[in-house]
Parts: sequence; structure tokens; C-alpha cells
Amino acid sequence: MIGFTLASKVEHWLEVKQSRFLAQGFPIADTDQAMSLLAMAKLQAATHHCWAYKLGPNYRFSDDGEPSGTAGRPILSAIDGQQLDAVMVIVTRWYGGINLGTGGLVRAYGGAAAECLRLAERSPLLIWLEARLQCDFSLTGSVHLLLQQYQAEKLGENFNENGWQLHFRIPSQSLEALTTKINDLSRGSAIWVPCDNTPHEHT
Repeated sequence: MIGFTLASKVEHWLEVKQSRFLAQGFPIADTDQAMSLLAMAKLQAATHHCWAYKLGPNYRFSDDGEPSGTAGRPILSAIDGQQLDAVMVIVTRWYGGINLGTGGLVRAYGGAAAECLRLAERSPLLIWLEARLQCDFSLTGSVHLLLQQYQAEKLGENFNENGWQLHFRIPSQSLEALTTKINDLSRGSAIWVPCDNTPHEHT
């Protein structure tokens, strides 16, 4: 399964009834990075810093003092509408003296975020799964070559009286093919140990 995130930071300016809006989109790896980006944005004096992020099934958003539901939620909807993941969008507003009303705010925040993301260059986002394998010592060289072929990354290994035990992660779309190759190579003797397979995102 391959989704998309942003290739790099992107921004878009919008002016509505003398209020200025700056939408900034960022690719993010975790919530700590998202909060660091927000802290940096808040160093800039402005009326509001509204934001949303999405990281797989996890998301958060904030209206930052705007009427409830008029900023953070529309920004998150813009991320979902562009079918992006691992993304943080911050929309900063400088108040121009004219109230926009709730509908106007929704259109301004959501529109600025959506246009910012629409203009952005995208980057593939791989979903990683973990796997554990136990097989005969004689297969180590061949299995290592297969790991390279399928872009898998070794996380750990050990040797004991039962053979070679390997812990690795692999892009989700490659796991089935690698499993078939190793099962054929070992003539069905390889043992696959179940993993707690919560998908991990990686750009």
C-alpha cells in the first residue's frame, strides 16, 4: 500500500476582506515534529495559528481561538480531500478588521489549506510491516540477497539450536512476494513467527 505525503514544505498566501492567511504544509514523521513546527510558526506574531495534522489513523486539529469548527476541521478536511498522509498544515491569520463570519472563516481556512496542498509536489509514502523468520543456517546468504531485492531492512537476528532467527521490516506491498520466495527456497521449512503488525509510515 503506497500513499503520498508532501515532498517538501509548501506555502500559499490568501487575502480575504483585508485578513491575510498564510497556509504552510509540511511532511512529518511523528507528533513531536508536528508540535515543533507549530512552535516555530507561533514565533511569528499573528492573530491566529490554526492547524491540523494527519499521521495514519491519528489526527489532531485546533481552531486556536477562532469559533469552534471554523478553522482546524476545515484544514483537516483539506488534507483528507487531497488524500495525503504524514502531513501538518498550519494556517496563520493576520486579522484585517472585518469579521468574516463562520462561513467565511471555513472557506478561508479550508480554501487556503486546500490550495496550498494542491500546489505541492508529492512524495510516495511507504507502509512498512514487520516480520520474523526462523530457518536453517544454510539459507542466510540467499535470504539476505532476497531482503536487498525487496528493499527490506534487518532489525535483528540471532542463532540458536533451532537455526537462524531474523527480524526485519519490509514495504507492505512486497511482503507476500518475499514470503513466497523464502518458502520456495526453504522448501516449506521456514517458520514465520507472528508480529504485532501495526503499519509504520516512512517516506
